[in-house]
Amino acid sequence: MESIVKNDIALSVDCVSKVVQSGSEDLKILHDISFNLKHGKSMAVVGPSGCGKSTLLNIIAGLDVPTEGSVFWNGENISVLNEENRANLRNGRLGFVFQDFHLIDHLTVLENVMLPLEITFGRGAKKIAEKQLETVDLIDRTNHMPKTLSGGEKQRVALARAFSTEPQFIFADEPTGSLDNANGKVVEDLLFKLNETNKTTLVIVTHDRLLAERCNSTLNLLAGRMHL
Repeated sequence: MESIVKNDIALSVDCVSKVVQSGSEDLKILHDISFNLKHGKSMAVVGPSGCGKSTLLNIIAGLDVPTEGSVFWNGENISVLNEENRANLRNGRLGFVFQDFHLIDHLTVLENVMLPLEITFGRGAKKIAEKQLETVDLIDRTNHMPKTLSGGEKQRVALARAFSTEPQFIFADEPTGSLDNANGKVVEDLLFKLNETNKTTLVIVTHDRLLAERCNSTLNLLAGRMHL
C-alpha cells in the first residue's frame, strides 16, 4: 500500500486475514481487512459478537499475528517480528484498556499504575503515577486495593495505567462494556480527554454506537469482513 510510508499514517493494516484450526477444519475469522489511521486520530471497530473485533484488535496491537497480510506501525511491519521483538516494540509504545480492567489484585492502586512505568523507565515511576491518578481524580485512592474500588474507579485506574508511559497507541476493548451508564460516561469522557491531551492514536472495540460516533472513523465488521 502506497500510504504505508506516509509520515502522517500511524497505523496501517494491509489485507489482514486470520485463520484458526477448528477441529479438523480451518476457520477464517478475518477476511482481507485493510485501513489506515493517522497519528492522533481515533477509530471504532464495531459489529456483532463473534465477528472478529477482538481478534483484529489483538493483531493490530501486536499480541497476535495475521495468517495473511501485514500490520505497520509508523511504516514498520510488525507482523514479521517474532514474539520477543513484538513485545519489545510494544513496551512503552502502547497502552491497553480491557473490559474487565486487568488490575493486579495484590498491588495497590498506585502500584498498578507504576508497574508499566517501572518496566519502561525504571526511575520516577511513583511521581508520574501519582500525577496520572490526579488526572483521573483518584489520588485519594492511592493506597487502596483494587477489590475496594467500584467498577468505574477500577476502569479509571486502568486508564491512568494505560496512559502513564505516554504511549503512541491506545487500544481499548469494550472499555465501558461492564459499567453502568453513569460510570461509562465518566470513563468515556476521560478516555477521549486523555487521548486528545496526549495526541494518542486510539482504536476502540465497542458495541456502543454512541461511543463509536465520538471517534474520527468507524470500521464495521460482519462475519470477519469489512462492511459498509
